Amino acid sequence: MITKMKKLTFLLTNSEYEQFINDIRNIGVMHVEELQAGATSPEFEQAKALDAKLQKALDTLDFAQQTYESDKQYKCIDIKTINDVNSIKSTACSIANDIEELGEREIKLKHDIDEVEKNIAKTEPWGEVDKEKLTQLENAGCVPEFWTCPKKLFKKEWVDNYFATVINEENNKFFFITFTPEKPDLTAENIVLPDKKLSELKEYKKSLEQQLKDLREEYLRINAEYKDIIKAGKVANENDISLSKVHLNAESVAEDQLKLMVGWVPEEKHELVDSYLDEHKIFYQEEDPDKEEDVPVEIKNDKYSSLFEPILKMYALPKYSDLDITPYFAPFFMLFFGLCLGDAGYGLIVLAASIYLFCKSSDNVKPYAKLGIYLGATTVVCGLLTGTFLGIDLREQEWAFLAPVRDLFINEKNYTIFGYPPMMVISVIIGLVQVLFGMVLAGKKAAKLYGWKFAIGKMSWVVAIITAIITFGLPAAGVVLPQAIMYVLYAILILCLIGIFFLNSPGKNIFVNFGSGVWETYGMATGLLGDLLSYIRLFALGLTGGVLGSVFNSLAYDLTDSMSWAIRWLPMLLILLAGHGINFGLCMISSFVHPMRLTFVEFFKNANFEGGGKEYKPFKIKKYQPEN
Repeated sequence: MITKMKKLTFLLTNSEYEQFINDIRNIGVMHVEELQAGATSPEFEQAKALDAKLQKALDTLDFAQQTYESDKQYKCIDIKTINDVNSIKSTACSIANDIEELGEREIKLKHDIDEVEKNIAKTEPWGEVDKEKLTQLENAGCVPEFWTCPKKLFKKEWVDNYFATVINEENNKFFFITFTPEKPDLTAENIVLPDKKLSELKEYKKSLEQQLKDLREEYLRINAEYKDIIKAGKVANENDISLSKVHLNAESVAEDQLKLMVGWVPEEKHELVDSYLDEHKIFYQEEDPDKEEDVPVEIKNDKYSSLFEPILKMYALPKYSDLDITPYFAPFFMLFFGLCLGDAGYGLIVLAASIYLFCKSSDNVKPYAKLGIYLGATTVVCGLLTGTFLGIDLREQEWAFLAPVRDLFINEKNYTIFGYPPMMVISVIIGLVQVLFGMVLAGKKAAKLYGWKFAIGKMSWVVAIITAIITFGLPAAGVVLPQAIMYVLYAILILCLIGIFFLNSPGKNIFVNFGSGVWETYGMATGLLGDLLSYIRLFALGLTGGVLGSVFNSLAYDLTDSMSWAIRWLPMLLILLAGHGINFGLCMISSFVHPMRLTFVEFFKNANFEGGGKEYKPFKIKKYQPEN
């Protein structure tokens, strides 16, 4: 649900302003409205630059921690040993500068290593070249030149004319030296060797690599000793950023004698602010927000629905006047995931991994692990209902314990619905239920915003579709309804048509309503079928995952059929692990992406969910708590 907000407007004298800001910050429940969009100051820009620098430093340390290894032990510096917030910020900034310098040195070392490797590759075909002897030859008027060319292009006259001497042969190429007073004109590549010998280049490379190793060790030392200080400095700087924003969002009025501010407070917390304002005799006006105002949004749900809030935020927060749609799509998303993954064995893997993470991970990760538990359990149920376990079609197995339930699996080998696979029809039915439910929510939203009359048109469509299915669908399936019931159904359809064509836009004339009804009917006729067909992907993805799993099972069995069991188990295991690993990864991606698509496109469209809400961010002091 969306938390109700109160709007507070303040008028402050310049003498009250600073104390008011500090006190409100300590109370920590008010979202300050931005009154001067795009306003900035040198302090604000400086704090933003520092935030970017500290974040870059943390990203660098995270990369080093994940990539490099060390056998040394370092002790974390206790933040409490640093006196105040400014000292923490200053220390964090200094460390970030050190990390930046290390990054520049690392880039240079990598460049130098690349260069020396090129020089080594250039020198290796020639071996150890004595530069002193070459200089002596040059002084004697016999200048040595180094060349390379394909073996088939080497000419014998070069030996007679230029004293060409082949030093090495690699990959069908000759490496040779000529000795002439002047540089000859040959159809070969002239090589300019580095000044250092091969052995010196290799030693130099070892030195550079050791420097790079030491530099990376320095990353790990800083990560272990100072990472908490950088994090604490970043949090302190974020407090400065939020304070700067509040200063920028206060509007000067009455010839700069007064400050005007607007804030938003959750209704259940507004008494904390009201009591402070009354105690300090600060002028303020408190009111409920208008429908058109851009009110910050805070959503609060039960323990189950709140697990799906990150999925909603990937799309957008609802506007304050909208419905919090999280509790309504959560069960559908869970079901869609289970149907798309569709394999009880894969569901057990997700379930077991999520339980492990829930038991071992930090509090920040636990909600995601709990979501994984729900999704994994749903997949297990869906997989068992359809009879699929690690790519094995349970309907085809002759195992004794399956005998009582073999014919109950929702599988086309057991039965069909109207000649179609049962899961295909069930997927469309689930889609129809969600689409109709979305229309109900759209009607509920219209009633909330404008009154119950504005919900008639949308609710008429819901009732009309359900009634039409009963009226025409049941007889088509062989169900004969009594004539009296048929008359009632026809009457309901007529009433729905009146609502669709004449009551869809309250307050407008009959012709406008009729035109709107015709246009909406066209949109419904063309859009509803497309929406429902989109839900077939639930069946298709589940089927695809099961088929691929079955293929890998067959490969593991058939490719090792000629081996004895003494050695057969190993290649079978490797094929199964590789095959099911690939299939599991692909299925997991599909099981997140496609339920999100069905939710964000089909469901949100029919529920008339627009999003676009801004998050409620109370102005308060953040405090960094070290993990250990």
